[in-house]
Amino acid sequence: MSDPFDSPVTRDAGAPADPAVEAEDDAVAADAEVTIDAEVATPVEAEVAPEAELAADADVVAEAEPRADDEPVAGVDVVPAQPEPLDLGEPAEVAQPELAAVGETPEADYLRAIEAVVLVAHDPVAPDVLAQLIERPVVDVEAWCEQLAEQYRAANRGFELVRVAGGYRYQTHSDLAPYVERFLLHDQRARLSGAALETLAIVAYKQPISRAQIASIRGVDPDGVLRTLQSRGYIDAVGRDTGPGQAVLFGTTREFLERLGLDSINGLPAIADFIPGADVVEALESGLRISND
Repeated sequence: MSDPFDSPVTRDAGAPADPAVEAEDDAVAADAEVTIDAEVATPVEAEVAPEAELAADADVVAEAEPRADDEPVAGVDVVPAQPEPLDLGEPAEVAQPELAAVGETPEADYLRAIEAVVLVAHDPVAPDVLAQLIERPVVDVEAWCEQLAEQYRAANRGFELVRVAGGYRYQTHSDLAPYVERFLLHDQRARLSGAALETLAIVAYKQPISRAQIASIRGVDPDGVLRTLQSRGYIDAVGRDTGPGQAVLFGTTREFLERLGLDSINGLPAIADFIPGADVVEALESGLRISND
């Protein structure tokens, strides 16, 4: 009895074909082809995979092992390779501001320069200093300062440019003094006493003057008041008398001029304006006379 799987299925040539049988035969044939392909492909892949792994391992070992030319030679000092310096190029030049040549700068720029310098200055700036800074004649600087002062007055600004103590400075307008005093002088140090103001007036109008001369005018010892005025910076020793004892002579300072807003001591009002007339003096004397009745 023969195995039905070893012999091919035969049909009668004249017998009609059964569709169900043909479909089953086709399915069996397809399964047989897939099985054959899988059995053939699997051994090939199994043979290729170990070879690829061996090649990759060989490459890793080759990279890890030092080359023959890297091995040190006996008796020869090995100098490590120095890194090449980086070429950073030449340093960039910093552009410096260039002043325009004389005659090329507009007048408006000079006016702005004067405003900037006077604004940041703590003390009045002399005209010759401004002339050196902007490289223009002193006459031009004084004319431009007067021009700026006139512009501020015409615009009715709250500040003005004035000439004080031989230089120019910005200060608040005189009619705004109550507001400025309220802001700056509230709860600040005490004002000068009447005695200090009298002594300061004597020094201002009679300078240079000694301590003894001040005492003879006021009739009291002025030492304490003079120390107060010196500590405030309104007066200072300006020399010595040539007479016996060489007494110290006192005079007003630059601070005194700045406080009063004067350019020089010649700006003080005439003392004759404060002296009463003859009729007033006579009336005062008559009131002080002691009557014999």
